[in-house]
Amino acid sequence: MGTDQPVRFDTKIAVLLRDDLRPWQALNATAFLVSGLGTADPELLGEPYADAAGTPYLPMFRQPVVVLAGSKETLTAAHRRALARGLPLSVYTADLFSTGHDAANRAAVRAVLAGDLDLVGIALHGPRNAVDKIVKGARMHP
Repeated sequence: MGTDQPVRFDTKIAVLLRDDLRPWQALNATAFLVSGLGTADPELLGEPYADAAGTPYLPMFRQPVVVLAGSKETLTAAHRRALARGLPLSVYTADLFSTGHDAANRAAVRAVLAGDLDLVGIALHGPRNAVDKIVKGARMHP
């Protein structure tokens, strides 16, 4: 297959963000959320990059990432559906905007039951149809 041929993946990577975030919050949450996906499934990562001079660069996801937005209710419903389907996901809560390191982030999430998390974003990877059903009601991020 040539490098210019379109590829249809059987799986999907999706980030769903709450639609009331400031731009810096949306970018920050997205960066943190997707960082967990590659660790959960190393097959998501492609090969390392290199430029024409051979300078090496880190690998990235092997498939596109769809970034969506929705209301707090849409996000809560998607989180519930992802958990019910058993799909691995990462979460970002409003509390994480005020913490300063990983241990504090994990403690902030651990202190709250799943149904009570003040979610501002989730990221997930799974079969295309399952992910589409989970993020139902969300729209493309502007």
